[in-house]
Amino acid sequence: MMKKTNVVNIKDKKLKIAMIGHKRIPSREGGVEIVVEEISTRLVNLGHDVTAYNRKGHHVSGKEFDDNQKVNNLENYKGIKIVAVPTIEKRGLAAVTSSLFGTLKAILGKYDCIHYHAEGPCAMLWIPHFLGIRTVATIHGLDWQRAKWGGFATKYLKFGEKVAAKYADEVIVLSDNVKKYFKDTYNRETRFISNGISEPILKEVDLIKEKWNLEKDGYILYLGRIVPEKGIQYLIDAFKEVKTDKKLVIAGGASDTDDFMKEIKEKAAGDERIIFTGFVQGQTLQELYSNSYIYVLPSDLEGMPISLLEAMSYGNCCVVSDIPECSEVVEDKGVIFEKSNVSSLKQELENLCMNPKKTQGYKDSAKDFILKRYNWDKIVEETVNSYR
Repeated sequence: MMKKTNVVNIKDKKLKIAMIGHKRIPSREGGVEIVVEEISTRLVNLGHDVTAYNRKGHHVSGKEFDDNQKVNNLENYKGIKIVAVPTIEKRGLAAVTSSLFGTLKAILGKYDCIHYHAEGPCAMLWIPHFLGIRTVATIHGLDWQRAKWGGFATKYLKFGEKVAAKYADEVIVLSDNVKKYFKDTYNRETRFISNGISEPILKEVDLIKEKWNLEKDGYILYLGRIVPEKGIQYLIDAFKEVKTDKKLVIAGGASDTDDFMKEIKEKAAGDERIIFTGFVQGQTLQELYSNSYIYVLPSDLEGMPISLLEAMSYGNCCVVSDIPECSEVVEDKGVIFEKSNVSSLKQELENLCMNPKKTQGYKDSAKDFILKRYNWDKIVEETVNSYR
């Protein structure tokens, strides 16, 4: 193995950083993309040189969103250099091919550090490692546990996890639960750096009234990817048993999970209160967060959910499953139910629907709490330390 000659020891030196593992920025195709954009723009503002290696191809929620993104032809975004790399758009191959070609381009870029995001892309981290280039891996969640993946994909994600544990100069995790997992499984010490959140702009009801006849406090909101591990199936079953005039809005696009989307729509059939919006962004997304009565995240598995941080930053009353990645975020500023338990979720939803004052109490405490605790500027400072 070559000796690493580019590890930065001078505290104030401006760094040259590559980002690999996201789909595309600017984009809301997933939490990883939001994190990469938030960190990269702040790094640039601090004077660092950042290149993001975007995937070529279509938006994860469908071709119809490509025109809105227009990211395939971008060369620069808010000072971030954008390089689009070849990608095979087939299930399980997109992350493999984009991270391979991104890595091959990046090793020629004379970077101080290459920052990999998510377990799959980390499978390529060994290449710059053996060339003496400093690497940092952020594990956004234990992706191999996700229900949508099959045999080969699961093994490949686990391989990426092992590569990160063995070869990355720094491994960043987003929860104490994953930190313990890496210590117990690989005897690998990791660095806990949470995701962050910025103060949002609240929006009054406008587009969501026109599109779906939604009123302020007139609906319960789920907003995120439509995948099995998010627990949407439990939410639908629980909501159908709740006696309320409020609607249930399920906002988000499928992610290699068209069969699951069909399944939950069939489950919701017959209840006119349940609305599927598809993928949302921009003002529509802001209005949904700003005016919901309750936000629900019923996940069985998470990394550190950006959507939950966002929902709390908008001053929502949040109902979450009792997995550590959710309960550690809300603490006593939200409502926690037993994971996968439809009866437990139904009871909490019904209780909040019948007690507006209790719901408002959670709303009042959520925003200030989350904005003070999860500050992007502090997170970027800690990330820069990991690059050095």
